[in-house]
Order: sequence, then C-alpha cells, then structure tokens
Amino acid sequence: MIASSDFQGWARVNQARVETALQKLLPAAHLAPARLHEAMRYAVLGGGKRVRPLLAYAAGELTGGGGERVSAAAAAVELIHAYSLVHDDLPCMDDDVLRRGKPTVHVQYDEATALLVGDSLQSLAFHALAQMPPASEAPGAERIGDRARQLEMVELLAQASGSRGMAGGQAIDLASVGKTLELPELEFMHIHKTGALIRAAVLLGAYCGENLNRAECDTLDHFAKNIGLAFQVVDDVLDAEASTATLGKTAGKDAQHNKPTYVSILGVTRAKHLAEELHSNAQQALRPFGAKALRLKQLADFVVQREF
Repeated sequence: MIASSDFQGWARVNQARVETALQKLLPAAHLAPARLHEAMRYAVLGGGKRVRPLLAYAAGELTGGGGERVSAAAAAVELIHAYSLVHDDLPCMDDDVLRRGKPTVHVQYDEATALLVGDSLQSLAFHALAQMPPASEAPGAERIGDRARQLEMVELLAQASGSRGMAGGQAIDLASVGKTLELPELEFMHIHKTGALIRAAVLLGAYCGENLNRAECDTLDHFAKNIGLAFQVVDDVLDAEASTATLGKTAGKDAQHNKPTYVSILGVTRAKHLAEELHSNAQQALRPFGAKALRLKQLADFVVQREF
C-alpha cells in the first residue's frame, strides 16, 4: 500500500491485489470440470476497472482495515459483479456479444456454460467471505473479527445481490423495456440494479476495520448511494456518446432496445448535470471522515469523470 496522494498508483496496486486474490480463489483451469473452470477464469480475470473492489479497499483504509480480509471482501464483490455481467449478456437478457473488449462468455463457450459460470461465480463469492481470515489481534481500537461480523457481511452481500438488490433491479429493467418511466421510477430501478452492489462494496470494505457507529455507517451508505447512482448516470451517457472500442462493449444498445435511461428521460446535458450533483452529494457525505476518506473521494471523482 502506498501512502501518497497518487491515485493512479494506488489504484494499480489495489487492482493487482484483487487480481491476485481472484487468481487464488478461482479453480485452476485444468481441474475437472475443466471447461467450466476455464470459462470462469475467462469471465473474471484480466479485465475491467475493478471499481467495486477499489471502493472496498478505500473504505477499508477509512476504517483501518487491511490485508487479506479486505482482499476477500473485494474479491467477493467482484465475483458477484462478474456473474451478473455473464448472465446479463445472455440472449434471454441483454443478448450482447462483447464484454470488456472480448467475446462474451456465451459466445466464447456456449449458453449452458455461461449460465453455469454465473452460478459458480455467485457461490464462490460467498465462499470467499466464509473463508475470510481473522482480523489482526493488534492492541488498540476495538476490531470486529468474529463470526457475528462475518455473518453480517454475508447477509449484506446476499441482500445486495438478490431480489431486493441487483437481481430485482434487473427484473425491473427487463419489465421496463419499451415503457416511459418517471425519474423516481428509474432511480428506484438503479438503486437496486447498480447501486446495491456498489453500496455493499463500500460497507464490506469498511466492516474489515474498526467498528463504526450507526451514524457513521449511515453516512458512508449515503455516500455509496449517491456514487452508485452517479455511476449509472455516467454509464447511460457513455452508452449514448462513446464508441464500442472505448466502452469495451456494444455502444448504443440502450436506445436500440428502447430501454429507459437517464439520457432518454433527461437528455445528455441534464444527465451530466445530475451526475455532477450526485458527485457533489457524495463528496459532502465524506466530510466528517476528513483525510481518512481521501481514496473514496478520489474514486468519486473517477466515477463521474471517466470520459466527460
């Protein structure tokens, strides 16, 4: 871990940390069933910006957490995210052929394998949390390393992933194709589809360090809610403006499929203004944490300023 304010350097260090954790968690490609394990590694390794793991590492720094515990939490969130992408790309969902600049899993392998890859990555995420190493026993501030906190983390990730989180948001998204949504309805959808896992990433990282009081947890969750929505607004703008080469996935699919987005409701200019407003709200939420929240602040900047 580096102590400077060099965000790009910090990000590279932690992207490498989660990549190593994922390499260790994923079964070796030669182990039976070899084709499934090969496809799991294809889906997860060597791609993506790892925004969710970076949020977990940054929140862990805020609470003094570190080491393998934060890496386990970061890897668990990324495994859930990867499984969701594999399933989202299936013909029965968004039917996409490109992800992270390479063929989607069902194109590279087949639909049945892609379905099993998603199932396996989901279960592996909870395995990662269940096998999380104990917290440091260093003297000083009270640390939560017992099974009760671990169980709380499992529950948090389960809710963020299921029908009251990411999967539920995807169900609403599929049911909304071709419909005109009001802004609060769109926000409700994305609080679940995109925001739930981002909020889980922040809280899981924070839970790896010193115990926060309820007010501090609520403040951190408020930050994560705003940055989760900002992430989606920016995604909608990029889908409308960026190229396929830039995105690493098929550009313009939202409009092509007549899906309600922040751009379709607000237009590009107002959507960008909304992203900036959400970014400002997120930064304001971090003020009580002072310098300890540096990396979270920098990640908020990165989320909103990815391409515009």
